Amino acid sequence: MSPDQLEDTVGMALAAGAEAAEAVFAERQSLSVTVRLGALEEVEREESRDLGLRVLIGRRHASVSGSDTSPEGRRKLVERVVAMARLAAEDPYAGLPSPDRLVKDAPTDLDLFDPVEPTAETLEARALAAEQAAQAMPKVTNSNGASGSWSSSVWLFANSEGFSGEQRGTASSISAGAIASEGAEMEQGYEGRSTRWFADLPAPETIGAEAGRRAAASLGARKLASMTAPVIFENRLAGALISPLLGAISGPAVARGVSFLKEKLGEQLFSPGVTLTDDPHQPRGLGSSAFDDEGVANRRWDIIADGVLTTWLLNTSSARQLGMSSTGHASRSLAGPPGVSASNVSLAPGARDQSELMADAGRGLLVTSMFGPSLNANTGDWSVGCSGLWFENGEVAYPVTEITVAGNLLDIYSRMVPGSDLVQRGASLIPSLMVDALAIAGK
Repeated sequence: MSPDQLEDTVGMALAAGAEAAEAVFAERQSLSVTVRLGALEEVEREESRDLGLRVLIGRRHASVSGSDTSPEGRRKLVERVVAMARLAAEDPYAGLPSPDRLVKDAPTDLDLFDPVEPTAETLEARALAAEQAAQAMPKVTNSNGASGSWSSSVWLFANSEGFSGEQRGTASSISAGAIASEGAEMEQGYEGRSTRWFADLPAPETIGAEAGRRAAASLGARKLASMTAPVIFENRLAGALISPLLGAISGPAVARGVSFLKEKLGEQLFSPGVTLTDDPHQPRGLGSSAFDDEGVANRRWDIIADGVLTTWLLNTSSARQLGMSSTGHASRSLAGPPGVSASNVSLAPGARDQSELMADAGRGLLVTSMFGPSLNANTGDWSVGCSGLWFENGEVAYPVTEITVAGNLLDIYSRMVPGSDLVQRGASLIPSLMVDALAIAGK
C-alpha cells in the first residue's frame, strides 16, 4: 500500500462523515528457525499486511482494522468505523494532535533498516553453532534448543491534519537454552540477544556458551532462610526494576490516579547523580522511531535527572486530561486509541562493576533469574520470585532458589546504586543495580 492510498483512505473517512481521521498501514515479514539436538525442528515464515483506521465525530471515536486493502475493502472499513463512531460514548479528551505538534523534520539517520535478509540456511547454521557451544560446556547434558530469527516491517501513518510519515525497520535475534545435570538434579539456562542489524548480533558461540554456563552455575541450589540482606540485580534483568517506574509515569496511569508516583513529579526519587534517559533517536535502537504513533515530534528526555523525576510520558489524550502537552510517547497498534510507551531507556552507569558491588556489600544475594513479579500500582509495594547466587566476602558461595525479594519501590529507588556494567539488551541499557537491604523470603 502506498502513502497516497493511505491518505486517500483518510479522505474517504472524511467524505463518509468523520470530522477527523488517522490511518495506519503495517506490513511485516519474518523468518525464524529452531533447532534441537543438532536437528532442524521448525522453520516459520510469516507475511502480513494490515490497515487500521480511527475516526472521530465530535468527541466520539472508534477504530477498526483489516487485511483487505483493496478499494472495496477500504470502503467497507470506512463505512463500519464511521457507523461505530456515531454510536460511541463521548470522550472529552479524544482528538488528534494540533498541527503545530506534528513532526516537520523527522530524523532520517536512525539506521533502523538492514538491507541484508539472512536465509533460512544462515539462521539454521547460527542456531546450530549456538546449541553446540552450549552443549560443550561442563555439566550440560541436554538442550532446550536454539533459534535464530529475522523480521522486517514497514509502518505508514497519515491523518486528516495533513501529516504523512513512513518508518521502516528490521530486527534479528539469536538465542539458546541449555540443561545441566548432576545426579538427579537438572537446571536450565538461557541466553539471547536482539539487534536491528544482523551483523550486530554477538557470535552464536558466545550466546550458547553463556546459556550453558548459566545452567551449570545453578546446580546445587539451596534455599535461604528469610532475612534482610543486600541484593544485586544483574544487568540482564535489572530493567525489571525500572519498568514499573515507566508504567507509573505514563500519562494514562497518572490521569486515572492509579500510580504510586502520581504526586512525585519534580521530586527526588533516586540518589543525586542518577540519570535515566529515554532516547527515541538512538541509531539502530530497537525502540527508536522518527516520530511517535500520533505523528508528534519526539526527542530525548532525561526522565530522571540527578535523581529527580522530570516528566510524565504523555500522548495527546492524557496530556489534555492533565492540562499538559504531549511528550511524543504515543504508542498504538492497528486498532484502538493510542496508548503510551517509552523508547530506548538507559540508566547512566556508576563507578563500580558487578564484582565491586559484591565486594562493597560483603554478603548478600545476586539475582540472576526473576519470575512472577507483583506490583501494587497505588502504593509501589513490589515483590518478585527469583533465584540466583549467594555471596560471602564479595565472592560467590553457592546458588540459591525458591526465594522472594520484596520492598517498596520508592524506598528501593532512593537507595539504589547503579553498577558500571552496561550491556545493551533489547531497547534497554541498564547496569547491575544494588540495594543495600531488601526483605528476602525463603524457607
